[in-house]
Amino acid sequence: MSGTPELGLPMAVPEAGLPARVRIHEVGARDGLQNEKATVPTGVKAEFVRRLADAGLTTIEATSFVHPKWVPQLADAEELFPQIADLPVDLPVLVPNERGLDRALALGATRVAVFASATESFAKANLNRTVDEALAMFEPVVARAKAAGGHVRGYLSMCFGDPWEGAVPVPQVARVCRALLDMGCDELSLGDTIGVATPGHVRALLTELTGHGTPVEKLGVHFHDTYGQALANTYAALQHGVTTVDASAGGLGGCPYAKSATGNLATEDLVWMLRGLGVDTGVDLGRLVATSAWMADHLGRPSPSRTVRALSHKEQ
Repeated sequence: MSGTPELGLPMAVPEAGLPARVRIHEVGARDGLQNEKATVPTGVKAEFVRRLADAGLTTIEATSFVHPKWVPQLADAEELFPQIADLPVDLPVLVPNERGLDRALALGATRVAVFASATESFAKANLNRTVDEALAMFEPVVARAKAAGGHVRGYLSMCFGDPWEGAVPVPQVARVCRALLDMGCDELSLGDTIGVATPGHVRALLTELTGHGTPVEKLGVHFHDTYGQALANTYAALQHGVTTVDASAGGLGGCPYAKSATGNLATEDLVWMLRGLGVDTGVDLGRLVATSAWMADHLGRPSPSRTVRALSHKEQ
């Protein structure tokens, strides 16, 4: 146990059985901003990424090379990526298909992500394909990215619940997870797209995956806070050995194809909890809070993050 905590930081009380360090996969610049109706200037996005890197985040998802018709907010991917490519951090980008991969590789991107679904309803809504048709579309994307020496992340949405289908059976999710790993994905991000997971459900899915040979090192978690469960679910994942957690600075973001999806887990709230548990993240919470407050000003509304609001209030 540490001594008196710094002003504005929790006392660190390490807990046995938890990872010593967690890598935060920051999604604010892509997932967080993609649904903003008013166009965020490219220069503001670039400054956002730079500030996140300055706060100590080492993996910052930068943008998506999806067709601008589907996500207009990220239509500036070709303009943005060169402005941040010099940063000494990992800058993964989302690629929906081979055309998106071509665009990413042309700019020198070395880390890409594909976005699959565990349910037929969401695969249809998001990709206009069945689950298996979507997997078939991703196979050449993953193969070509790997052949180019890249790192591939597989996002899997609707791992716990689907707004059309309800609760998603664990074996159904595990099947798609195995398909993504078999085609060559280096890691998976298990997404609770509509925020309905609870800790027992999280443990059940992780137990199913690791019990059938999936290394826990290949698994990350991506929780939404629709029912206030994101931190509890993250804690359950940490207990299972997961060391990669997705989060969005300021709690920005949701999902354009799932109307019941509210914001992502706020990076600041995650860092606060991990700091209190004695888990290292390498993140400077003060700089991160300042960055999210800065972005909230640009967006014209308060940050959804409780930690941002609490610490910003103390500074006033």
